[in-house]
Amino acid sequence: MTTVNDRTASSGTGSDLTDQEIFQAHEGGKLGVGVTAPLTSARDLSIAYTPGVAKVSRAIAADASLADRYTWTQQLVAVVSDGTAVLGLGDIGPRASLPVMEGKSALFKEFGGLNSIPLVLDTTDVDEIVETLVRLRPSFGAVNLEDIAAPRCFELERRLVEALDCPVMHDDQHGTAVVTLAALTNAAKVVGRELGSLRVVIAGAGAAGVACAKILHTAGVGEIIVTDSRGVIHEGRDNLTPIKQELLGYTNPRGVTGALADAIKGADVLVGVSGGKISEEEISTMAEGAIVFALSNPDPEILPDVAARHASVVATGRSDFPNQINNVLAFPGIFRGALEAGSRMITDRMKVAAAEAIAAVAADDLSADHIVPSPLDPRVAPEVTAAVARAAREDGVAPS
Repeated sequence: MTTVNDRTASSGTGSDLTDQEIFQAHEGGKLGVGVTAPLTSARDLSIAYTPGVAKVSRAIAADASLADRYTWTQQLVAVVSDGTAVLGLGDIGPRASLPVMEGKSALFKEFGGLNSIPLVLDTTDVDEIVETLVRLRPSFGAVNLEDIAAPRCFELERRLVEALDCPVMHDDQHGTAVVTLAALTNAAKVVGRELGSLRVVIAGAGAAGVACAKILHTAGVGEIIVTDSRGVIHEGRDNLTPIKQELLGYTNPRGVTGALADAIKGADVLVGVSGGKISEEEISTMAEGAIVFALSNPDPEILPDVAARHASVVATGRSDFPNQINNVLAFPGIFRGALEAGSRMITDRMKVAAAEAIAAVAADDLSADHIVPSPLDPRVAPEVTAAVARAAREDGVAPS
């Protein structure tokens, strides 16, 4: 049996945390089931269970839409993973991913007021995952895909959006993209720039990088260049996946080639979602007033104090540095807004609306060290919820 002592936790979890504190907090899991109906008398039992519950079941059998009102499905999110791309740990399998999914469910409850159930699946086959969730559809109201490796995550999300009549979102893609857009919106204001004038380089063409490129293009960013482990993604490069080929429809209009170091020269913005390292020398070649988002966790592509020697605004994905770009600012409100509106999907407009709402919460107190609100700011989720619900109705994917 594995035991832990009171040594300081490993790199990336914060120097003041101990292994003992962390493991004790997770012992027995982080979730439980709460009861919302009284169960203190025989009458209560007759209402909540038999014979009263039969009346509700008969009503739902006659009109399936009543399940939204008389069960928890309309406020229940399935948090689904196959454990193939967990945090910075990689392919650690479904069982090892479960603490992360439990944590995600806890965040849904705490910040969005939504119930959720973590489901870790012992398969990486897209067909099997789709079939499993289609068969489980009567049990939940939305699907949050989590920590599923690229490129399968793209196909899986697309297939589930087509197969299910409820909101589906791969948070590693779109939650990251939404908060990145919110942060860039405010960072641009801090340095006195418009989104349309910015040259942005995205280091990493995985799930988060592709989604960031798409939402920044939708928001009107001037120029976007995406790089992967082989360098700049450009026309004529061989062995591009279909996803990377699709990127060329709206990125790299000048046909830049070469390595990341070539793309970053003179760039206004760097968004790092690659897990690789970026040198101070490379950052020093960026334009004056540069913006650097080093978002890989737990180790940023470049430490913020080093990047700040050459950049005007620096952000990471970590809570122990200023400007934490974290998905928790987005996904609770996105899913709550979609469910409250009765939306059958999550659209690009809903994601942009979420980003605008997050940016607006921080807009009255902007500085180089404060471009996004704290995840603990109680205004965030309600503002995102309202904006997403409104956008769903405007997009025609929810009742008006």
